[in-house]
Amino acid sequence: MYTLLEVNGRKDLMRFIKFPDELYRNCPQYVPALHSDQVKSLTKVSTLSYCKSRLWLALDGDGKVVGRICAAINPRYNELYKVRRVRFGWFDVIDDYEVAKLLFGAAEAWAKEQGMTEIHGPLYYNTLGKQGMLVEGFENIPPFNCIYNFAYYNRLVEQYGFEKECDWLQYEMVANHGVPAKARRVSELVQQRYKLQFADIDALKKDHAKVREFFDVYNRSFYGRVHNFIPFTDEEIEEEIKEVMPFISDKTSSIVLDENGNVAAFGIAFPSISKALQKAKGRLFPFGWFHILRAKHDYEVCDLMLNGAAPEWQGKGISAVYYRDIADKALKVGARRGISNPQIESNTAVNIWNDYEREPYMRRRCYIKKID
Repeated sequence: MYTLLEVNGRKDLMRFIKFPDELYRNCPQYVPALHSDQVKSLTKVSTLSYCKSRLWLALDGDGKVVGRICAAINPRYNELYKVRRVRFGWFDVIDDYEVAKLLFGAAEAWAKEQGMTEIHGPLYYNTLGKQGMLVEGFENIPPFNCIYNFAYYNRLVEQYGFEKECDWLQYEMVANHGVPAKARRVSELVQQRYKLQFADIDALKKDHAKVREFFDVYNRSFYGRVHNFIPFTDEEIEEEIKEVMPFISDKTSSIVLDENGNVAAFGIAFPSISKALQKAKGRLFPFGWFHILRAKHDYEVCDLMLNGAAPEWQGKGISAVYYRDIADKALKVGARRGISNPQIESNTAVNIWNDYEREPYMRRRCYIKKID
């Protein structure tokens, strides 16, 4: 009834990329990625210089696409964590177990040929991409860098034999009520005690050495503390500098420096572009660029993308300092809501949100299975 097609060439790749556009056509929560960004992620991103990947489509009897999957092996991850795992991502499927079984079977068979013993996901090649299957919060619109999927996906992966590896939590915060008095007092005491200061982000972005220092702190802050984290390579850092740094702004983000001017911690937030991407429908032209450009100046909803501190600053309350700064900036730009980035449920850092007005927004899950 269903057949498998390995993606080979531009035509197949575009069918792979565009399949969710049709699958989620009538879903008001789905946020489509730009097709051009997907082409780059699947064929040209620097991470593919050391990762292996394969893509498959599932077709029905009429040749219509009914499912897709990417299987990827990150050797740096496997070496770092002493495992032999393949990760799956870009997984989308109609509500039919036979299709899901066909796709997972292809991924497993290839992984077994490569000597892998486990499969887990949905995950990107490295840590920054979309990951974590949505298990709660289907009524909400996700940040642009997060997966949205239908609820039946979880039933299909569990039916295939996957089990929970970990969950990430996201919260929705009230952004226009300012910092709670207790949190403000704590943050001011921490700032004074350690003589902390805030970086001029616009000036910092012009200093390449300082930007590299920022990413060094990013690598060191997450390594050994964030589940499944893989430090960036130099090539990946340079790629992120070109693609991400131009969008980091003093209006919504905070970079904390120690008394010697070294990067100590950071909190990065962007205006939400999710609704703009919905209007763009995967295309920059003719009008997608306009919707996205307008969204970058609309601060009503802000996505809290990244936050962390250098290892030597962890456990000293420095997160309260950059959260206060971000909250104060949110008031200035007129933000009303903030959506937190996914944080693993076992991470005590999520307790920082207890000081703020917040509600659960989404729960995401990474699944894992032994390869038969």
